[in-house]
Amino acid sequence: MKLVRIIMLGLALVAGGLALLIMMNAPAPVQEVAAPPAPVVQMEDVLVATSDLPPGRMIEDADFSWHKTAPVNVQPGMILRRTGDTLNDLRGAYVRQAIAAGEPIRRERLIRAGRAAGFMAANLPPGMRAVAISIDPSGLTSAGGFVQPSDRVDVVKLARDEEGITADAQGAQVVLRNVRVLAIGQLAERNLERPVNAATATLEVTPAQAELLLVAQRTAHLTLVLRSANEQGQAPEAGAEAAGGIANVVRYGVLTGAR
Repeated sequence: MKLVRIIMLGLALVAGGLALLIMMNAPAPVQEVAAPPAPVVQMEDVLVATSDLPPGRMIEDADFSWHKTAPVNVQPGMILRRTGDTLNDLRGAYVRQAIAAGEPIRRERLIRAGRAAGFMAANLPPGMRAVAISIDPSGLTSAGGFVQPSDRVDVVKLARDEEGITADAQGAQVVLRNVRVLAIGQLAERNLERPVNAATATLEVTPAQAELLLVAQRTAHLTLVLRSANEQGQAPEAGAEAAGGIANVVRYGVLTGAR
């Protein structure tokens, strides 16, 4: 019996030693390290348009709002809340260049209140001129009053044909083609609710075209012919008078061509 006990004790000691050896040589347990918290990005409040703002529009409170934007997206000219900009500074300002809905409002696209008289000059591209011509307030010479600011028109003059056989001969001649309308009367933004009738139309022209219009207005009646909205991207050009082209003359109710 003593021998058996001695053997059992020896085996126990050997097993304990082996277990201790295994524990000593076992790799240390991997400790999970918690990831550091992500840095908090301080968002910027940027002023954006809540709807499409056409040139000439006087902006109101409902036309803009604050929108949170990452600092990396902030660009020069944007209006930020943290810099002390207030909505009071913008009330009554005019839109100089068109601003799309959701687009940040930039200072260079606005004309401050009190400077509305300079809106037309600020809205003109470099090298262009604004010329006002007389039109019929009832809409007879402006497509029934449907010619609106930012539309494109042809300017046609109606004059008595000096070379005609009778005094009733009338000539129709395109003076300018595809000219942008800046304003109808004192209205410089589109009015989609109703036709606009006024006594004057202000057109965007080159200096040479301005001279041509002024002369044509003194010698004939001018009519605005509205062009399709699909042709808005085409460049303006001179009509038959400036290019030496053919004018249409009506004699005895018959349309003919004449130099």
